[in-house]
Amino acid sequence: MAILVDSANWAWRDRWFCHLVSDQDLYELHSFARWIGVPQRAFGGDHYDVHESMRMIAVEEGALEVSSRQLVQALYAAGLRRPRRDT
Repeated sequence: MAILVDSANWAWRDRWFCHLVSDQDLYELHSFARWIGVPQRAFGGDHYDVHESMRMIAVEEGALEVSSRQLVQALYAAGLRRPRRDT
């Protein structure tokens, strides 16, 4: 089991964000997010949106750096990928 994080390529409110996911299950993801201090409100159904300073903490605590493509592939392989919401 692994926690994965992609690059901080998404800008929002003058900050850069990335995605934090599990390649296995949501329990692992939620536990890791709590461990490093990510608020529950950052959860997006199958991932957490985290800013780049939190990304560095995630990597220091063991998250594996992967491409966005690899991250999405891992979500699908684990059966965790949720469809996009229409906005």
